[in-house]
This record gives sequence, structure tokens and C-alpha cells, in this order.
Amino acid sequence: MIWRKNTASSEGETNTAKRVLVIQLGGLGQFVLALAAAKRIREAHIGARITLLTTETTKDLAEKAPYFDTVEADGKPTEPQAITKLIARIRAAKYDMIYDLEGSNRTNNYFQGMRPWPPKWSGPIAGASHAFLNPDRNEMHVLDRYAGQLAAAGLGDEPLMPELSWLRTVLRDPPRLKPDYFGIRGDYVVLLPRGSDAEANRRWPEAKYVDLAMRIANNGVTPVVIGGPDERAIGAAVAKEVPRAKNLVTRPDLFQCIGLFERAAFVVGDDVEMMHVAAAAGAPCITFLSALNHPERTAPRGRSGVVALTAAVIADLPVEQVERQLRNCGVFRQAATA
Repeated sequence: MIWRKNTASSEGETNTAKRVLVIQLGGLGQFVLALAAAKRIREAHIGARITLLTTETTKDLAEKAPYFDTVEADGKPTEPQAITKLIARIRAAKYDMIYDLEGSNRTNNYFQGMRPWPPKWSGPIAGASHAFLNPDRNEMHVLDRYAGQLAAAGLGDEPLMPELSWLRTVLRDPPRLKPDYFGIRGDYVVLLPRGSDAEANRRWPEAKYVDLAMRIANNGVTPVVIGGPDERAIGAAVAKEVPRAKNLVTRPDLFQCIGLFERAAFVVGDDVEMMHVAAAAGAPCITFLSALNHPERTAPRGRSGVVALTAAVIADLPVEQVERQLRNCGVFRQAATA
């Protein structure tokens, strides 16, 4: 059950705000989920000036999003003097409403620093004007938590779903966002491995990625490996053993990755931040999750669906199970008839 502030005036109070601050200081995956909440906030405050307080990690994507008028990327100062200055800046801006989508000890400190007269504040903080204090909130998926928080602020209680379909329009769909730019022709499946230095219960092994890539290629579909520096070894191993594969590790930027996700037949991989991006971009996804880490609370969500394959040790998930899932979803049939 979602706790909410049940007052008739709540919606009117928030919707008349002219200066709004949204705070989200998490990583890329968390930020993409928070964009679903930001969309609802923008819809509720159509004429308001909305500022986002975030970090450098998500600044580039935030500046493209149609939900914010201003993006400030210094939301996580470490020095006491810098923290004091940030609190003073927030106070001086005289925001009519603040949506704390971070909900951490840090943002609680920001709130406490503005007492005894803090601005109207939506978040999991006792004493906030629009507090979301559901005792089970830490057991909820972050999207459900955001939905409950916004309901408590009078912004409706419909489920939230992340989506990045606006990005192609904002960037005017240039050639660099398309598979052809990387020499990819026809159907392809993106593989998102986790680096080999991760614990065994949190990653699928390199050998299984190579095996899966070979099976995908043998069915007429191109495997495409995407990752950062930690995934270089896996990308190289796949490319060596599977001539049809495309090793794009460290090559595409974030926006190019989103473009590739949008057009992929499927995205398959570990529970990495980019899996949340892929789901939000509209790709159907298969993700590997540890059964010990509450997959119902951590699985990506997206409009095209996410299949979560779970095991106590992710390395134990068989390649055959993943291949069967792709086949059942029609990936190989589509390639055969193309």
C-alpha cells in the first residue's frame, strides 16, 4: 500500500509553483529511471521554470531532456564549505517546490540546513511539507517509490515507465546514431557484459558470452558487444571467436548506445547501468540478476518488456536458457525471414 498525503489542497499547492527544483544525484541507471518522474513533474508544472540539481555523470543526458530549463551539475560537493554554499544557493533561489528524487542522507542534510523555514519539499524526509514516509519504501522498486512520492505531492498515482523516445527528435536522428554508422547490417542483438573483475555471483562468464554470441551468429543475427574499459577483454574474446560479431566496446558514446538499443532485436546482459538505459530506450531485454539481491526491486523496466533470468550465482545460468528465450521471442525467426 502506498502512503500518500491525502489533502485536497496538495495538488493545487504544487501545480501553482513557478520555480521548481528537482534533485537526483545517482548514477546513469538511477537517473534514467528518475526521468520518468521528471516527465510527470514537468506535466504538472507546465509554466514553471524547473531546475535540475545533479552531477557531472548525468549532465549530458540531462541537458538534452525536455523536462528541465536549467541543469546544475554540482549537487554532490564534498568539502563542508562547498556544501554550505550549495544550501545557501538553494535557499536564495526561493524555490516554490523541491522534488527530492535522491532521498539520501545527503539531501536530508540539505533539507535540515534550510530549517527553520525550509521550502515546500517532496521526499522521504520527516517534517517535509509533502513527505513520503511509506515504511516499506526501501522494499519497493525505485519507479514505484517515485510514483508513491509524486502521489503524496498530488501529482497522480499512475505507474511510471522510463522512456527515451524523445532523444532521437532532440538530436534530429543524425547518421551517427544509426547501426549503419558502425557497419551493422540487418538484425542484431546487443550484449552488455560486466567486466571480468566483478564477483562471480554478479556476472556471466566470458566463455558463456562467447558461446551465446556464436549461437546468435549461427542463426543469422549479428552479436554486438557494448561496454566500457573493464569489458575490453570480453569484447576482444567475442570478436576473435565469432567473425560476424561487432566489438564496439568503448567506441559509442551514450547517445550512440541509445540509438543502437532502440533498433536492436534484443539486448542481453548483466545487471549493469546500461541495461536500464536499454530498457528505457525501448529495447526488449534479457538481464541476468542474482536471486539473492531482490530482483523484483532491481530489474530494469521498459515499454518493450524485460525478461529477468535469476540464479543465486549468475555464472550458473546456462547459455541454452538464454538462446531458448531469444528463440521463443522470435529473434531468429525474424532474421530467417528478413
